[in-house]
Amino acid sequence: MGIIAIGAGITMGLAALGVGIGQGLVASNATQSIAKQPEASGKIQGAMIVGMAIMETALVLTFVIAIMLVSKIG
Repeated sequence: MGIIAIGAGITMGLAALGVGIGQGLVASNATQSIAKQPEASGKIQGAMIVGMAIMETALVLTFVIAIMLVSKIG
């Protein structure tokens, strides 16, 4: 029973780490792109927001799966 809880915790930790790194890279690259081409800032921001929303969705789904795993313990 404890292994499921450990697995859920590790899953959430790795997912949060991956999403954090990914969003940092996306924001950094978008900022650099806007600095190089200010006239394309609207398109760049739109693509950045879509990419970050997809990453957040993956994190929320991971959270739901972790909650489902923990609920199987009891």
